[in-house]
Amino acid sequence: MSQSFLSETLYFCNKGKENTEALLGHAARRAGELKLKRVLVATCTGRTAELALSHFDPAVFEVIAVTHVTGFSAPNVQEMPEEARAGLEAKGAKVLTAAHAFGGVGRGVRNKLKTYQVDEIMAFALRTLGQGVKVGVEIACMAADRGWVRTDEDVLTIAGSGGGADTAMVVQPSNSHTCLDTKIREIVAKPRDP
Repeated sequence: MSQSFLSETLYFCNKGKENTEALLGHAARRAGELKLKRVLVATCTGRTAELALSHFDPAVFEVIAVTHVTGFSAPNVQEMPEEARAGLEAKGAKVLTAAHAFGGVGRGVRNKLKTYQVDEIMAFALRTLGQGVKVGVEIACMAADRGWVRTDEDVLTIAGSGGGADTAMVVQPSNSHTCLDTKIREIVAKPRDP
């Protein structure tokens, strides 16, 4: 006999940061229902991770804020101010800054030689479901590469389409070198249009 369960997916009419609070509340409820242990939050400046900490109690959830790689916006620039990083860590979050799983060396080849590599082609394919879906899978691989999430446990990923958050997924991570083993278990919330 097959088993089934009901889980509501929240669809936003528009993408963007105006969805952040609704997304965090909905995602926190689902993470609690599933008894997930780890929440990965994509954040450039730390603002989205700070908001996430008001929805995900660090005594219950391990909150991991994943930043852009240093140099993403300009050479030698880290978009998350040191004070924001220290503030997140003081509240119990971990902060991960690492090479982007779908935009590291491959992006360097594209920028220099004007040809796309497999990692960026994967990113384009994932973006057919939305930028937040691509980022959610990417940060799961990055956290697995760091050893902060297990590849045999589901995590909640929170990401967005540029400022704030509008996408949440339940993901079974894999390492970057086994990225095709990543499983998107549930799309908890996303914008209707990618």
